[in-house]
Amino acid sequence: MNSLKKGILFTTLFASLVFVGCSNDDDSVDLIGNWIKKSSFDGPARSSATSFVIGTYAFVTTGYTGDEYLKDLWAYNSTGDYWEQKADFIGAARSSASGFELNEKGYVGLGYDGTNKLKDFYQYDPTSNTWTQKADFAGTARYSAVGFQVGGKAYFGTGYDGNYLKDFYQYNPTTNSWSLANGFSGNKRRNATVFVIDDKAYFGTGVNSGVYQVDFWMFDPATDVWTRKRDIDQDTTDDYTYNDDYVIVRSNASSFSMNGLGYVACGESSKSIWEYNPSTDIWLERTPLEGSARTDATGFSINQRGFVMLGRTGTSYFDDSWEFKPLEAQNDDDN
Repeated sequence: MNSLKKGILFTTLFASLVFVGCSNDDDSVDLIGNWIKKSSFDGPARSSATSFVIGTYAFVTTGYTGDEYLKDLWAYNSTGDYWEQKADFIGAARSSASGFELNEKGYVGLGYDGTNKLKDFYQYDPTSNTWTQKADFAGTARYSAVGFQVGGKAYFGTGYDGNYLKDFYQYNPTTNSWSLANGFSGNKRRNATVFVIDDKAYFGTGVNSGVYQVDFWMFDPATDVWTRKRDIDQDTTDDYTYNDDYVIVRSNASSFSMNGLGYVACGESSKSIWEYNPSTDIWLERTPLEGSARTDATGFSINQRGFVMLGRTGTSYFDDSWEFKPLEAQNDDDN
């Protein structure tokens, strides 16, 4: 073979190796973050549970096993990595309820009991380990709504009551009453998700009549104003830090926030996780969940630590728990 042909062959082989190497990097090496398996949930495997966090404990209740609606309550001790069973939820067993923490007490309401859409509402006191029924939610009975507390104010909103919804209501614990919150100009939806950063709520995803919702919003409780952020299906940057080749849009996702960043994980039998930076309004993909892909999982943060657990894929229900370490490199040997 003459030198010219040898040069052409070498160049072709080198280019092919570079292309393959870059492709592999895009698929794995470039994704940062590590998942650590934690103590398995002590209760029955389930999906569509609800949760709230008080201090160093996360409380998980209700949900569906595929055969049974549930009302048991479990507390996760994040410092000791173990579970403790607490007093059962006193409402009807249900799935797809909503919850939040307010003034160091947990609140749970709404949901679906297999027959009825619900609007009852309850408070949990971790000091006495007791539940108390509170004023019914002021909106329509519904399930797959979001619940959150931000800036000392607590809200339920969106969901499904036979129609897709976009209303939000605020709960006042002093008067034990609900009031309609300022209008939300985003789309109707169910199975959305929300996380809180620096006393602002960030809300998005979900589905309306089979269509995934791409609008993404920030809510400021100090002004009661919703501000639309960049849609989550758009690539509008020139440096490829945001890339719509990866799908952020979804429903039934889990979310949490830590260290000034928000995270949306799983949903619709996915295991991908995306990190949101509110200062740039940009999303970055991180290492996907190392457990099974899942939908209807539960996500929360405890003292700047993020967790995803439970959920299902098809008729398989999970009881595993995972902690996400966003600054660590992925490690196959630590679980």
